[in-house]
This record gives sequence, structure tokens and C-alpha cells, in this order.
Amino acid sequence: MGNDDFSYKGHGTNSQGNHYCARDYGSGAANSNSYHYSNSDGSYYYSNPNGSTYYNSGTGSSTYNPPASSSGGSNSYGSGGSSGGGSGGTTGGSSGGKNGQ
Repeated sequence: MGNDDFSYKGHGTNSQGNHYCARDYGSGAANSNSYHYSNSDGSYYYSNPNGSTYYNSGTGSSTYNPPASSSGGSNSYGSGGSSGGGSGGTTGGSSGGKNGQ
């Protein structure tokens, strides 16, 4: 099953303006129930069908975790002087994948 083969499980926006999208990529995917969310503070997170995850703070730092079968660890990138702030709320409910929003 390719990364474009999926069915929507759910999506929406909560009262804080945070968006989520949940997708089912089927049994052939390492993470068949992948999702992504984006928050009103500019941060976002992807749980991808290949098992990797990606988080971006919206303030210049990000973290990528490769699939479990991949060698190497997580990679973090920082902007160096950003102040966090923001509401930081995640969406209610599980949510889609990085590949094709």
C-alpha cells in the first residue's frame, strides 16, 4: 500500500483553533493509524505511516524520529534564541500522516 492509499478516520478543529486529521493506511503500513495536528500557536506534529514522527514547535525548533527499523536516533534542530510562549494545546482526539495532508 503506497503512502497515497488511505482512508480518513476523522478530522476537525477544536474550539482553540487546533486542527487534527487521522488517516488509516491499512495493515501494510508500519503505523496504519497515522495522524497529524497543527496548533493555533504554530506548532505541529506528524505521526507518519512509516513509523516516523516529526514535531515542529512553530518557534524555530523541530524534532524528527525515524522509523524504529531505521538506524540512528532522533534529530533535533533549534533556532537558538526563540522564546516558547503559545498556548501549546493539542487537539482532542487522535488524529493523519505527514505524507499528503
